[in-house]
Amino acid sequence: MFRWRWPRSGLLALAAALILACSPKEKEAKEPPSTIAIGARVPDFALKDTDGVEHRLGDSIGKRMIVLEWFNPECPFIKKHHQANKTMNDLYDAMKDQVFFFAINSSAPGMQGHGLEKNRRAKEEFAIPYPILIDESGEVGRLYKAKTSPHVFVICLDGTLIYRGALDDDPSVATLGSINYVRVALEQCMGNRTISVRETKPYGCSVKYAAADQK
Repeated sequence: MFRWRWPRSGLLALAAALILACSPKEKEAKEPPSTIAIGARVPDFALKDTDGVEHRLGDSIGKRMIVLEWFNPECPFIKKHHQANKTMNDLYDAMKDQVFFFAINSSAPGMQGHGLEKNRRAKEEFAIPYPILIDESGEVGRLYKAKTSPHVFVICLDGTLIYRGALDDDPSVATLGSINYVRVALEQCMGNRTISVRETKPYGCSVKYAAADQK
């Protein structure tokens, strides 16, 4: 009985085709998620503040809860919460014994809000009592997918992300909202309660990454 067999060259070609067909899916499965999932542990980073002191996020996890606030001293929405009102300073005063606060400026060189001296002046003029971290490469901002200033991330004591989004529920440039989402998330986590709002749409100025990174 005649039995047809694949020629060796055909078998090699078929194997190569199968490898090529499978490779994109395997690569896609290994890529990191596009955003940090709510409830997931946040990635570590290290940045220097306006005084040249390095802060590593991982050194703060487990000691207190953490608030990360994307910052741009020239943005009118930042001025809404730091100059016209004292949203963040008041929150810091109320919770500084239980929460670490960090502002992060991811403005690239030549972009609005960039500059060490500019941020030093803003820290003094706005009387910001916590560090402003400088991320001019935008590496940390892109890691966290920060979109606006302000864009706020609340991290629980165990290092998991419990809230991401706007400071409050009024996206106007002048009026404070009736709900401070960050305060609510912090209080609920401290009380071991369910976080009622875990994510909102951030509002403010776009984070001023390098032009090639703008999307």
